[in-house]
Amino acid sequence: MNIQATNRLTPAETALVDAYTAKFSELPGDGAVVAARDVLFDDLKTGGLPTRRIEAWHYTDLKSLLRAVPEDQPAPVIEKLAPTVAGSLVAYVQHGTADIGKIEDVRVSRFAESLLDGSAAAGLAEASKDDAIGRINGSFVRDGLVLDIPADADIEKPIELQAVHGAGQVHSRFPVRFGKGSKATVIERHLSVTSDAALVSSVSDIVVEDGAEVTWIILQQQGAADIHLGQLRMKIGADAKIRLFIVNAGGKLVRQELRIDVEGEGTDLIVRGVNLLGGETHTDVTMVLGHNVPNTTSTEVFRNVVFDRAKGIFQGMIRVAPDAQKTDAKMACNTLLMSDDGEFSAKPELEIFADDVQCGHGATVADISDNHLYYLMARGVPRAKARAMLVNAFVAEIVEELEEENLVEALETIISGWLEHHA
Repeated sequence: MNIQATNRLTPAETALVDAYTAKFSELPGDGAVVAARDVLFDDLKTGGLPTRRIEAWHYTDLKSLLRAVPEDQPAPVIEKLAPTVAGSLVAYVQHGTADIGKIEDVRVSRFAESLLDGSAAAGLAEASKDDAIGRINGSFVRDGLVLDIPADADIEKPIELQAVHGAGQVHSRFPVRFGKGSKATVIERHLSVTSDAALVSSVSDIVVEDGAEVTWIILQQQGAADIHLGQLRMKIGADAKIRLFIVNAGGKLVRQELRIDVEGEGTDLIVRGVNLLGGETHTDVTMVLGHNVPNTTSTEVFRNVVFDRAKGIFQGMIRVAPDAQKTDAKMACNTLLMSDDGEFSAKPELEIFADDVQCGHGATVADISDNHLYYLMARGVPRAKARAMLVNAFVAEIVEELEEENLVEALETIISGWLEHHA
């Protein structure tokens, strides 16, 4: 006899059920999209939010940590913000409603159109058993931005996708295709403009075709009371060059997932991350990177700074398929613990099924070096300023790898401002 345990709904799960029931008739979508939403939400309701019993969520027990869900509120009118990098081409989503703006040489449309004509149904249905972010986003998403960069296009100015919101529930999606041989930089920026709590989910579905050169920056600046559930899903073709850069500088409960599949030979992937953690934030970056074909390279480096009672997690899995010979993959996670009450857990993993590869990983956790402090203080630098300089240098080393001066200056300004506020 099989006995199936029923999911006892927590207050947060009950709030999600109530929100879905109340808003279902208002959510955009044709019959296929409606059916996909129903399946996703039924799976979410039946299985519940993930707990630490699920390996991928071992350090972020969402069922326990997500104690309340903000009530859905009328969308406020929010003005488009100045871009992170001056002169960027901006399209934005405010509280689930998109404004595509005008970006020359790039086809841009609203994701709501894909929901209404049913073409988004397959993408929504891709959420797997343990994919809580995919299920939540797929159930509730109203809008977003769809970008199609044509083959051989060279977009000189950065494209900034602004996801700006106030309080309440905000769910957006960003399907993006980079055509063969195209070149572009995209900044995916998530920003709260209020101190009131919000539940934000965001899924970016990215296809990089052969020979494309792409820089994708995720800049997360949520409010101190916000829940941010982000997911990037990327499929990469042959001979592509990818730079993926993540900055987490906000939020109370943050889960940023990176699901990357290298599917073409000759690809070079660079992943860099900076996690700035203060207050009582809980920030989890979980990456699953699949090297699925021969002759590809990747390097992943994350730098983390932990203040106060903050808690951080990095889970990094590199999977090398049996046919993926000549894979060269390296991963490192380095953390500065600036408080006795702070925590950081690192879980780097390798699954290698090929025998001709070069793969490795490492992790370090430390405080500021006393020798480095002494060196600066002996030259007249006050202790507090010396510590701030060393922390800045620890992070800036990663940012400077972007090389483009305008990008480096913009991110260094954001990071320095955060450190001045928290250090």
